[in-house]
Amino acid sequence: MILTSEPTSLRRWRKHPFSSFPRGGRTCQASDTLNCKGKSYPTYTCSPPITSSTKAKLTNNDFNKGGDGGGPLECYNRYYENSERLVALSTGWYNGGSRCGKFIKINANNGRTTTMKVVDECDSRNGCDEEHAGQPPCKNNIVDGSDAVWSALGLNKDIGIVDVTWSMA
Repeated sequence: MILTSEPTSLRRWRKHPFSSFPRGGRTCQASDTLNCKGKSYPTYTCSPPITSSTKAKLTNNDFNKGGDGGGPLECYNRYYENSERLVALSTGWYNGGSRCGKFIKINANNGRTTTMKVVDECDSRNGCDEEHAGQPPCKNNIVDGSDAVWSALGLNKDIGIVDVTWSMA
């Protein structure tokens, strides 16, 4: 099903909004599709299970006002400086805000590790609108880090996406 606005799966999501994986299984499948600027994007209400070494894709986010994320950040309804080590987690990992203010640890493939605070959701259900600064929905395995996270890990943010592992700190 191709949608041009809010996914119909949101009705299902409102009943059971923040599971780490679907009931009865340990895999996370796309729940719907969102059509954005002529391209289809999968949407998710879940993320892969969190382990002591959860595989993820590190992306870069501008947490300043007017930055990548659109409106104020979900956890504290405010903006932050990119000099702080901050992340937004995909919808399933964000878990309805239960990880707000908690710290996670990221391990990069270059051997460097750092901790950072969860301050936002990288929305895996919605996107392509003003609230999301016109961006498509996040995939279900995204850790969206500030410039300070990339610097602490010794990574070049111009790469765009890097494989990492993460865990709760």
